[in-house]
Amino acid sequence: MGPDLHAFPRVDLGHWPTPLDQAPRLGAALGGIRLLLKRDDVGGLGAGGNKLRKLEFLLGAALAERADSVITFGALQTNHGRQTAAACAKLGLRCDLVLTRGVPRGGADYEGSGNIALDHLYGATTHVCDDAAETAAVYQRLVAEAEAEGRTVATLPVGGSTAVGVLGYLSATVELFTQLDGLGITPDALLVPVGSAGTAAGVALAVDLLGRDVRVEGACVSHTADESRGDITRLATEAAALLGAPAPALRTLLVDDRAVGPGYGVPTEGTWDALRLFARTEGATLDPVYTGKAAACLVDRVDTGEIKAGETVVFLHTGGLPGLFAYQPETGVEARSGLGGPVPPGGSGSRTATRPSR
Repeated sequence: MGPDLHAFPRVDLGHWPTPLDQAPRLGAALGGIRLLLKRDDVGGLGAGGNKLRKLEFLLGAALAERADSVITFGALQTNHGRQTAAACAKLGLRCDLVLTRGVPRGGADYEGSGNIALDHLYGATTHVCDDAAETAAVYQRLVAEAEAEGRTVATLPVGGSTAVGVLGYLSATVELFTQLDGLGITPDALLVPVGSAGTAAGVALAVDLLGRDVRVEGACVSHTADESRGDITRLATEAAALLGAPAPALRTLLVDDRAVGPGYGVPTEGTWDALRLFARTEGATLDPVYTGKAAACLVDRVDTGEIKAGETVVFLHTGGLPGLFAYQPETGVEARSGLGGPVPPGGSGSRTATRPSR
């Protein structure tokens, strides 16, 4: 049993519990680890994804404060923005997305498809800005307009990563351990993408509060390991304070930035290799911004022996499928990695044929 969260306002947005799938072909291709996929990509509303967990508490708090409008932020292809737009549509809230061109990428696919197409479909108003200064100015204008019109605004930060948002993944991790315990499985590691760090903070805090001896392996997708560890620690500590709990020790937390590459939203060769490996062994669809980089980190940690054969690893699939379509034509180019066909059966014996050496 986890911490009591009943004191915190919450709205019902997702389909819980999400599946916990065994991935034996992928585990075999990764040298014989036991791999499970926690499928938060199929959480329901707005094409699914991890932000729904946070939004249940964030929008619950907003409604408790009688907000009728929501403003949030992100890159042009933000998953958080897309899920916020869908949640606001369900709850009858106005949604303004202040989007910043922070990724060195353009073109019709990136600027008109994927998440941003869904933002418009769900009825959000998007405001595309070129830099941080313009983003701040647009936000101030939106707040002033809301005040003049008598609307009450709830402002959510990038990724919904606040102490209240962390409660979503505290709850999700309790759910995960309930599933694992029911299957009689004791994991060695939980591997989770780290962007704005709220998801990883919730996982790490839950592991600490539940007293579980399991590694929390945070795979950075944008910031350095030191920056990400600082963000995780701060958010987990703030969330613990909300619960009246002491600051967590986070003694099992590992933070790894080897897969970040050139920066946020810029996939590497390893990212594409990992996407294809997941797709062609288990039919699991990752995205090139978050889960693809986390998967690339997983692959490399196996290759280096940091994750050992026989270990049990849970990969938290946090979603992001719509963003994949913003990265055409790279998604379908076979020549980039030589992975032109399906992964044959045969477990670890097929690794050379299906995963290029590094």
